[in-house]
Amino acid sequence: MSKIYTLISILSLGGLWVLFSSSEQGDGPGVAYTSADIADFYAFRGAQSDKTVFVVTLQSPLSIGTVSQEARFDPEVMIEFNIDNDGDFKEDLVIQAIPRDSIMYFFGPSPVAEQQQGASSEIDVSDLMGSVQISDLEQTYVTQLDSISLFAGPRRDPFFFDQERFAQIQNGSAAPEGFNTAEAVDAYLQTNVLAVAISLPTELLGPVPAHALNEYGDFNLPDAYNVWVSTKRKY
Repeated sequence: MSKIYTLISILSLGGLWVLFSSSEQGDGPGVAYTSADIADFYAFRGAQSDKTVFVVTLQSPLSIGTVSQEARFDPEVMIEFNIDNDGDFKEDLVIQAIPRDSIMYFFGPSPVAEQQQGASSEIDVSDLMGSVQISDLEQTYVTQLDSISLFAGPRRDPFFFDQERFAQIQNGSAAPEGFNTAEAVDAYLQTNVLAVAISLPTELLGPVPAHALNEYGDFNLPDAYNVWVSTKRKY
């Protein structure tokens, strides 16, 4: 019965998804304080040089003490990691993450047809990468699938910003020059975010762009792929 239920759950993830928000700190009122509200996106080479790590944080700020009923992944919102591997600033591959109940399902990397590039997306459920139980404040779950690692759940917000100093500079009561960074106060130190993280072999991101190869044909630039993240709501 559990296998049938899982299959039905995965198939229900299909359909058309349309762009809901783009990455920034503090989105507009239509998405603010929901899991469609992207706080930050990080993409970097992993501890192993042949791995790439993607991390997106959402719904900032959340209290570090509790994660309320409202502070959870919306099953109608898809998180999409976009990879451009030919330098034209259009997604060639996508990795999609969608929650169902207490599980985050990951699909991809899936090729994107030219007519689908842009604001709308579809999910190929046959491209299921894997899934992970969504963590909570008491328990952390990480799925290890061969060379792929998956995580979803609350984490301390890594974003550092001195909100008070920024406000002082804005209103003219302080000047930006001469500021001792050791005196900076992180406004996000005592806050959480929802986070989704993927570690996977870089080779799964497709061919290395020509501009990233050195004269010997070796991979030369760590930031060769154009990558970005978006959230999309099911239409």
